[in-house]
Amino acid sequence: MLYDKARIFVAAGAGGDGCLSFRREAHVPRGGPDGGDGGHGGGVVVECDPALRDLQSFRRRQHYRAGRGSHGAGSLRHGANGAELVVRVPPGTQVRTDHGDLHDLLRPGQRVVLARGGAGGRGNKHFATATRQTPRFGERGLPGEEVWLDLRLKLLADVGLIGLPNAGKSSLLARLTRATPKVANYPFTTLEPVLGTLDGAERQLIIADIPGLIEGASDGAGLGHEFLVHVERTQLLVHVLDLAPLDGSDPQASYATIERELERHDPRLAATARVLALSKADLVAAEEASTQAALWRARLGGEVPVFITSSATGQGIAELSAELLRAVPHEPPGELLSDEPELAEHLTFRPARGRGFRVVRDGDGPFRVLGDGIDQLIARHDLDNDEALAHVEARLRQIGVIRALEEQGFQPGDDVEIAGVLFDLDP
Repeated sequence: MLYDKARIFVAAGAGGDGCLSFRREAHVPRGGPDGGDGGHGGGVVVECDPALRDLQSFRRRQHYRAGRGSHGAGSLRHGANGAELVVRVPPGTQVRTDHGDLHDLLRPGQRVVLARGGAGGRGNKHFATATRQTPRFGERGLPGEEVWLDLRLKLLADVGLIGLPNAGKSSLLARLTRATPKVANYPFTTLEPVLGTLDGAERQLIIADIPGLIEGASDGAGLGHEFLVHVERTQLLVHVLDLAPLDGSDPQASYATIERELERHDPRLAATARVLALSKADLVAAEEASTQAALWRARLGGEVPVFITSSATGQGIAELSAELLRAVPHEPPGELLSDEPELAEHLTFRPARGRGFRVVRDGDGPFRVLGDGIDQLIARHDLDNDEALAHVEARLRQIGVIRALEEQGFQPGDDVEIAGVLFDLDP
C-alpha cells in the first residue's frame, strides 16, 4: 500500500547548561572561575532521500527528537553539541509546518532545517569582571524548537495514466512497463497509484497509474481526491478511454468528466500535454475503432495524439511507447530546476529574531514586558540565585527595560511580569 500522507512531531535538542566552577590547584591561590560552556542542542533536518518511495516508515513512529547538548565542566571544558537528527523523506515530498511554511523536497540530497537546537549556556568564567571576580552563577541552556509537520508525497512520475475506473489503465501499464498491477473485470480494482518504468533506447520514463477518478473526485467523491495530487507533477497525461464500456456509458461524456475534474483540482493541469489512448480495441470491430479514432482526432483538433490500443493483443502499444518517449521533455519540470545562483557553503542566512520589547499594562494589573530576547534572558538564569538575579536586573537596565517601565508609570515595588514570572521589582 502506498502511504502518501503523514503527520509527525519533531523537537530539536536543548542546549547544555554552563558550568559553575572555580580553579582549585595546589599553590595557586584565588584561581578564579573556570566554568566551561554548555554545548548547543542538535537541530532537526528533513532530507530528500532517493532510496525511499513512500512515507510508510512514519506509521510506526510519530515523534522525533534530536540530541541535547552536554553541560559544561570545570577547567573551561565545553560540553559537546547535541547530535543532529536527519529525517529522510522520498523525492516529491511537501513539508508544511504548523506556522504555514511550505517546503518542497524534490532533488536528492536537498535539505531543510525545520527545528533549530537550543543555544548552550555560558559558564561562570564569562561573568567575571573587575568588581565581580567570583561569579557564582552560569547560564542555563535554551530549549530547542518544536513543531508539528504535515508530510504529503506527490509522485515524481513523467507520465500519468488517467481515466474512469475499469478503463484499462492497469492493463496498459502492465503492457508498457514491467509493472504488475492487479487487473480484474470490475471497477476500482486499483486502490493506490502504481508506478512502472518504460525503457527506451536512450532513456527511461516513470509511468504512474492514477486510480479512482470519478465525477466529483475534486470535491472528495470516491478515491480520486486522494490521488489527484499525484498527477500535478507529471509532464504528460495519457487519457485512457474505454471503447467498449461495460455500463454502456458515452465515451465522450466520460472524457469530459475526467478532464473537468482535473481542471477543477488544479487549473494548471488543463495545460498539461495530453495523449488519448482508446483502449480495449480487441472488443470492437476494427472499422468501429478506426471510426472512433477519426472522430476523436476531429474533436481534439489534432493537438492531442490519438492511439488505438489493446493490452490483450498488443495493438498500438509500440506506437504509444514511441510517442511517450518523444513527447516527454528531456529536461525536468521547471519546479525541479533552480535558477538561484550557487552560494559559497560557508554563508548562512537566517531570519533575525525579534530583538525589541514592549511594555503593556491591563488596568491595575502588573506591568508586562513582552519580547523574545527578554524571555530568553529570564530562561537562561536561575532566579533563586541572588547573584544571577542581580545580573538579570543589570541587563534589564542596560537594555532599557527599566527606563521603559518608568515611562509607563512604574514605581519601585510595583509588580512586573516577564516570561510568566512575577517580580516585585525594586531597582
